Amino acid sequence: MTTTDERQAGFRELFGPPRAMTSLVLAGGIALHAVNIFLTTSLLPTAIGEIGGERLYAWSTTVFMIASVISSMLVSRTLALRGPVAAYLIGLAPFVAGAVIAAVSATMTMLLVGRAVQGFGGGMLAGLGYAVVQAAYPERLWARATALVSAMWGVGTLVGPALGGAFAQFDAWRWAFGALALSGVVLAVLVPRALPRSAGGAAREPVPYVSLVLLTVATALISVASLRTDTVEMVVIVAAAALVIGAFVRWERGSAVRVLPASTYAAGSPLKWLYISIAILAIGTVSEAFAPLFGQRLAGLAPLVAGFLGAAVSLGWSVTMVFSAGAERPAAVRRLRIAGPVVLALGLAVTGAFQQEDAGAWLVVVWAIGLIVAGVGIGLAFPHVVVAVMGSSTDPAEAGKASAGVNTVELIGLSIGSAVGGLLLNLGAPSMLASARYLLFGLAVTALVGVLAALRASARSGQPAGDAVE
Repeated sequence: MTTTDERQAGFRELFGPPRAMTSLVLAGGIALHAVNIFLTTSLLPTAIGEIGGERLYAWSTTVFMIASVISSMLVSRTLALRGPVAAYLIGLAPFVAGAVIAAVSATMTMLLVGRAVQGFGGGMLAGLGYAVVQAAYPERLWARATALVSAMWGVGTLVGPALGGAFAQFDAWRWAFGALALSGVVLAVLVPRALPRSAGGAAREPVPYVSLVLLTVATALISVASLRTDTVEMVVIVAAAALVIGAFVRWERGSAVRVLPASTYAAGSPLKWLYISIAILAIGTVSEAFAPLFGQRLAGLAPLVAGFLGAAVSLGWSVTMVFSAGAERPAAVRRLRIAGPVVLALGLAVTGAFQQEDAGAWLVVVWAIGLIVAGVGIGLAFPHVVVAVMGSSTDPAEAGKASAGVNTVELIGLSIGSAVGGLLLNLGAPSMLASARYLLFGLAVTALVGVLAALRASARSGQPAGDAVE
């Protein structure tokens, strides 16, 4: 087992010379993206009070998510063509531009344009946060660096709502986007001094337009499904999205130009199971989006307090990753990857079992503990699954593409999880108690599927990938 001193020494390497600036930029890029997501959610009601467009309210998330998925699939190609420094600047440019557009928006339509441009830049930043780890750090620091950048999602969950709420409280929502733009400019100044200019010899590849279109359509359908209130409509749209995803997989398997690396579809490769594990862990985080709703409706919590109940999952995995990332022995790493979804399922199931109408303070504490435990499960497994993806190939181009695929798969998992969450919520309507139980138990069952994926990935680790796709 890794000792406390060894673990602290590993993290000191991330923040000591010559890597401190690198760690700041990689963590800062994802932190900007994460804070932006949660900050916007908390101040959007104030914004539409000034510029109108309430009927377009839900599309703020939809256009942002679609743009993020599209740009995340371009990360490996941008990195291969331009290198880490230029790739980061390419991601920061639309992020800053989108924030400025949002800040000066006079209509909701203009704000949506800004959100789409922001989403494109944010998807690049989030994907680069994982993909550049491989080029910027030695292999022994991959797990800790992954834990660092992943923890920024927890920072966004905690800081975003509070910061957005503060700007909204003083009717200064435009300044919130201005602050994001200024932060992006500061980060851009640091990038040339922090990151390597070479991508490590990755080869230039054409853009997989067909795959991009198919996955964009699927993401759009899933996003639309999550907005529907009619259960039948939602099921039909999700089924259509599943068919499009099936077409995407079929095209990818037979195409020479792919979004995900060829080894994803190779016989004997664990990569497909690692990606499924990442998607399922991402789906588990969807519970934090619904926890504030349950807190307000079932326990009568104030909106601010309920918002921080939703942050319990992120708190759990952010803290846990700092410690779990230090595990290095193959047997320990394998156990953590399998235990993660088990603990995630347990935390969600406990939270679901203690849902109750007119819940008192002690029950809210139990909910918070259950959600923290669920987050712990994510934190146990996630850094090691990502490191396994990074080390899935000895070919630098293929390994870089696999690393960039982490964020794409994570975003797809979040989109699917949101749609499934909305479906489960509607199944229990009009009873909020039934909705809460359906959602939490449903997500717990999904997490258990992650155990099977982890077992399959472990069984295939160390086996050479076949040349033919399955």
